Amino acid sequence: MTKLTRRSAIAGLVSTVSCPAIAGLQLQPDFDVLIVGAGAAGIAAARRVAASGRTFAILEASDRRGGRCFTDMSTFDQPYDQGAYSIHLPEQSSLTKLATQNRIELYLDRELQQIRIFGRRGFERDLEALYTNRIRCNSAISDAAAGKDEISCAEALPKDLGDWRRTMEFILGPNRFGADLRDLSAKEYAVSINRNPALLCRQGVGFLIGRLAIGIPIKFFSPVTLVDWGDRSVALEASGDVVTARTVIITASTAVLASGKIKFKPNLPSPYSMAFEKLKLGSYDHVAIEFNGNPFGLETNEVVFEKASDTKTAALFANVHGTRLSILRLAGKMGAELAEKGESVMNGFALDWISSVFGSNSSKIKKAVLRTHTTSWSKQPWALGAFSSAHPGAQEARKLLSEPLNDRIWFAGEAVNQTFWGTVGGAWQDGERAADAVIGRLNKK
Repeated sequence: MTKLTRRSAIAGLVSTVSCPAIAGLQLQPDFDVLIVGAGAAGIAAARRVAASGRTFAILEASDRRGGRCFTDMSTFDQPYDQGAYSIHLPEQSSLTKLATQNRIELYLDRELQQIRIFGRRGFERDLEALYTNRIRCNSAISDAAAGKDEISCAEALPKDLGDWRRTMEFILGPNRFGADLRDLSAKEYAVSINRNPALLCRQGVGFLIGRLAIGIPIKFFSPVTLVDWGDRSVALEASGDVVTARTVIITASTAVLASGKIKFKPNLPSPYSMAFEKLKLGSYDHVAIEFNGNPFGLETNEVVFEKASDTKTAALFANVHGTRLSILRLAGKMGAELAEKGESVMNGFALDWISSVFGSNSSKIKKAVLRTHTTSWSKQPWALGAFSSAHPGAQEARKLLSEPLNDRIWFAGEAVNQTFWGTVGGAWQDGERAADAVIGRLNKK
C-alpha cells in the first residue's frame, strides 16, 4: 500500500491539470500559473486563467474556499456571513451576472436606518440630522482631499458637529472601513465616498464565491511559506513540497504579507515591504445573535445606530434577510480591543449595548437570545484582519503592487484595487485584472 503524503498529494494535483515533470529532470515548470490563496481574488483569477486554456492551480492555506468571504451554514439555521456580506458597485462587477447565471439571489440593500437616543427611537428630525451631517462630513473630507496637504479624515470634519461628532466618527470610520477617522487619509477616503448602491446576497456572499470556485483545482492545507523567484521560473514551497510555475499570482492579504509568513528569495525590494505596511487591514467583527422572534420590532435589514457620547459604540444589522438573526458590528480600535479580549467580553458588550440602546432590561434581553457567535478576523492566521483601509500613502502602495515584479509575480486582492479597495467586488475585479495581465504576458512570451 502506498502511503499518501503531502508531496504525493501535490504531485497528484500537478498530474491532473498539467504535464507532469520527468522524475529527476525538471524540463519545464509544473504550471503556467500558480495562484496563492482561494479567496475572491484568487478564484476570479483562476476562472480567467482557466478560460485561457493555461495550466494552473490554487494553493490555499486553510481548509475552505472564499477567504474573508465565508458563509457559515452550521452555527444557525440559515446562511450567516462571518465576513463580507454585500457587493458594492454591482454594475461594475462581473459578480452580478455570475450570480444570476448560478441562480443565486442578489437584491438591493435599501439602507433602512434608525437612530436611537437615550434608549428611545429618534424623531424624524434626528434621522434628518443624521443624514445631513453625514453629507456635510463627506463634503468636508472631499474638500480637504483637494488640498496639497495630507490630513486625516478626523481633522477634515466640520468643527461645528457638536454632540453628533462621535456618531459621525463611528459611522464614517469604524463602521465603514474598520479604522478610526484619525488613522484614515482624507485623500484616500475621498476616492471611496460614492460606492452605493450595494447588493445583499440571500444565500450568502461566501456561498456565492464558493459556488464560483466549483471545478477549480485547489490544494487545501497548503500554506505557501517561500516564493523563490530568482530563476527563470518561480518555485513555491508549501508544507515542505515544492511546485514550480512560469508565473505566480499572490492574493494573500497584505497583513499576512507584512507579517513575513511568506518569505521571498531573493528578498523583495524594500518598497514592497513598505507597501504591505501601508495597506493595513482594519478591525471589523461580528457578534451574531439569534433572537426568539423580533423583540424590538425592527424591519428586515434595518441598521440601528445610537447617538454616541464616546467611542464605545456599535451598529446593529437587524433581521438579516428577514430571519431572526441580527449582527452587531464591532469595529475600529474599540472593536479590536474587544475582539482581543475574547468571545465572552464581546458577547457581554453586545448585550449591554443593545439593552442600553433599546432601553430594555438586560435580563429580559438575555432571555430572548437563542444562540450567539463572534468573529475575530485579526486572529485568523491566514487573514490577520478584516479589509484594507484608506491609510496615508495607501494609493501609491496599491499602484506599486498592481505592477508585476520581474514579469513573473503579480499581487492581487481588494487591497491592491486602486478604486474599490475594501470590497468583494474590488477583490474580484483585481483578481481578473492580474489574470488578464498574466495571460497577456504568457501569450507574448
